[in-house]
Amino acid sequence: MRLERVPPVAWQREVPESIRSLGGLADPDYLDLFTATTNEVSKKPAEDWARAVLEGGPSYLRLGVFVAQRLLLGLRLGPRRSPDYIHGWKIAARGDSWVRIEAASWMMTASLVFKVDEARLSLAAFFRYDRRMAALVWPPISIAHRKVGLVLMRRALRAH
Repeated sequence: MRLERVPPVAWQREVPESIRSLGGLADPDYLDLFTATTNEVSKKPAEDWARAVLEGGPSYLRLGVFVAQRLLLGLRLGPRRSPDYIHGWKIAARGDSWVRIEAASWMMTASLVFKVDEARLSLAAFFRYDRRMAALVWPPISIAHRKVGLVLMRRALRAH
């Protein structure tokens, strides 16, 4: 049995301006970036990667993410399987190499940007606290967000 090498996925707080400018939120309170470098990325559009990352993981993980987004964060999500939504997040904008999806709740607004280039897949998360409660709720949830983000990116790359 031959094991495929999955490119390493990195997480960082700094988001380059080339991706930050696509985020759609002025002055986000929280942002981070997941990246994976591979020579296969550019063959697949950013929207396909977004679907692979968010909709392609194991069912228990997808369900856990959906429940956390709805119950803990109160995000108003649309249909989980729709051409206009990706795992319940509305497709807000897209370009040749990127797609931005958005969701909001009574306490926060969030956007995710998936960007592909010749050798890299990037996922940037942007959160704006619209109410004080978000500043209390999001920081502990962000710990799980980082861990789940790394797992979902690795699984999508492995499946590709």
